[in-house]
Amino acid sequence: MKAFLLFLFITVSSYCVGQQLVYKPINPAFVGGEPFNYSWLLNSANSQNSFEDSKFDAFDKLDGFNNGLDNKFGNSGFGNDNLPPNGTSISGDFQYEVFESSNGLVINVLNIVTGEATQIIIPN
Repeated sequence: MKAFLLFLFITVSSYCVGQQLVYKPINPAFVGGEPFNYSWLLNSANSQNSFEDSKFDAFDKLDGFNNGLDNKFGNSGFGNDNLPPNGTSISGDFQYEVFESSNGLVINVLNIVTGEATQIIIPN
């Protein structure tokens, strides 16, 4: 009986076949990735994204600020004849301060609502 089980075990195990496992990436950004998965992966990521893209809302407010600068200082740029006056002014949500320094004309822009500040230096 033991000899029969041993013979059976040897013959059955000889029919077992193995193969080498090969990794194939799904993401098309990786070498060898499937390019047709791109739209599916992008749509899946966008559907799971719970964040709102509000970082571009500030540009709408800056357009109003730029239009205010154009109205005050002209559309032709500052130039030598069209320099903004020194001092502090408010335009919409922005306060700006203009003064001369050794580096050139300095414009400090302050967003009154958020408190963010930017410095623009126009060299001599």
